[in-house]
Amino acid sequence: MQLGEPLEARSFTTTYYDTAERALASAGVTLRRRLENGKNLWQLKVPGRGFRREIEVPGGPARPPRALSDALLGLVRDKKLEQAAKLKTSRSRVAVKDDRRGRAEIVLDDVQVMDGNRVEATFRELEVELLDGDVALLRRVAKELRRRGALVSDGRPKLFRALGFAPPPRPEVAAEAAPLLHVGAMLERQRREMVAHDPGVRIGGDAEDVHAMRVAVRRSRAVLRTARPLLDSAVTEPLRDDLKWLADGLGAVRDLDVLLGHLSEQLADLPEEDRFAAERVLQVLSAERDIARAHLVEALESERYFDVLDRLAHVAAEPPASGQEDGLAALAARQFDRLRKAVGELSPDPSDDDLHAVRIRAKRARYAAELAEARVGKPASRFVSSVKDLQDVLGEHQDAVVAEARIHGALGAARGTRVAFAAGRLAERESRRRQQTRAAFSQTWRRVEKKGRRAWR
Repeated sequence: MQLGEPLEARSFTTTYYDTAERALASAGVTLRRRLENGKNLWQLKVPGRGFRREIEVPGGPARPPRALSDALLGLVRDKKLEQAAKLKTSRSRVAVKDDRRGRAEIVLDDVQVMDGNRVEATFRELEVELLDGDVALLRRVAKELRRRGALVSDGRPKLFRALGFAPPPRPEVAAEAAPLLHVGAMLERQRREMVAHDPGVRIGGDAEDVHAMRVAVRRSRAVLRTARPLLDSAVTEPLRDDLKWLADGLGAVRDLDVLLGHLSEQLADLPEEDRFAAERVLQVLSAERDIARAHLVEALESERYFDVLDRLAHVAAEPPASGQEDGLAALAARQFDRLRKAVGELSPDPSDDDLHAVRIRAKRARYAAELAEARVGKPASRFVSSVKDLQDVLGEHQDAVVAEARIHGALGAARGTRVAFAAGRLAERESRRRQQTRAAFSQTWRRVEKKGRRAWR
C-alpha cells in the first residue's frame, strides 16, 4: 500500500438548508449548496441501505433546483426552506494505492462554522473514500489512521456538528410499559422509516427505497390490526384503509422491481439467440413498471398521502384506546394460533392462493411477535427469526407464481414465435422454482411451530 501522494487542495463554502423545525435533519436528509471557483452545485443526501446516497445538480444560489425541491415535498410540504448553517472548508487530499486492493482517497477538512462574516466555531474531519477496488482497503487505511492518532467520529454529518444537532432518538419504551405505549412506539418507528425513504422513492434509481417504505407501511397496518382490541376502531380502521391504498401503490412498483431483477439474472443463462428474444418480455414489463412508478409519484403528491402521515403521527403519539386491556403476548399468541390453523387446513397439495394466504398469516404473526418482543424476550425473538425464514420461503414461492403469470401476460404485447419460445423457457424456470419452494415449506413450518409453541405457551 502506497501512502502520501498529495492531490490538489480545495476550498469551498457550503450553505445548508432546512426548515425551521429541522424536518430534513430529523429524517437523516441533508440539502446543501456548495460554492467553489465561482460555481454553485446543489447536493442532496438521502438515507440508503448502509450508506447515504448523494444527488448533485447545478443551480443558482436563490433556490434549490426543481429536481431536488420536488424530492423533498414529503418532508418540507408547505414549510419554507431557510439557511441552517454556513461552513467554509479547506480540504487537503492524499491518494492511497494498493496494487491488489484498489485506490482510495484520504480527505482532511478544516471547517469554519460561520455566523455572517464571523467565525463561530472550528473543527477538523478526516474521511476515507474508496475510489475503486476492495472495501478491505478502507478497513486497512482506517486502521493505519487510528494507529497514528485519528479518532472515530460519532458519524454525524458536518451540518449536525455545526448546529450541535442530534437526531431524535429511536422511539423506545420500557418492557413493562403499558401495551398502548409499545403500540405507539412501533408506529412512530414505522412513520419515521416512511418519511426517511420518501425522498428516495420520489427520486427513483434505488429499488430499496420503495421496498423499505412499503415494509414500513405494511408493518404499520399489521400493528394496527394486531392491536385492534386495544384501539378505537373508529379512528384506526379508516387509517388502515388509507395505508392499504399507499401499500398497493408501493407494491405495484416493488413487485415489478423484484421481477425485473430476477428475470434479468435468468436472461444471462439463456443461449444468445433466446436472450435477445426474451429481452422483449423485459421491455414490456419495464414499461409497466414506469407506469406504476408514475402512479406512485402522483399518489405521493396528493393531500391524501400527507393526511395519512399526519394521522399516523397522531395515532402513534396518542393511540386511541378502546378500553380493553389485552396483553401484547396474548395478541401475539392469537396471531400464531391463526397461522397454525391456516397451515393445518392446507391440503396435501395446496393451491398457490392457499399458500399465499398462509404467507399473509405468517407476516401478521411476525409483526405481532415483534410488538410483544420486549415483553416476552428471547422466545419471541427466536420465533420472529424462524417466521422470517417461513416468509422467505413463501415469498419466493409467490414471486415464482407472479413471475410465471407475468411472463405469459407479457406475451400479448411481445408477439413472435422466437419471443414465445424464449418466454416459455423463462416460465418453465419459474415453475421449477415454485416446486422447489413448496418442497422447503414443510420443514420450515415445523421449526416455526416449535418456536411458536415455546414463545406463546
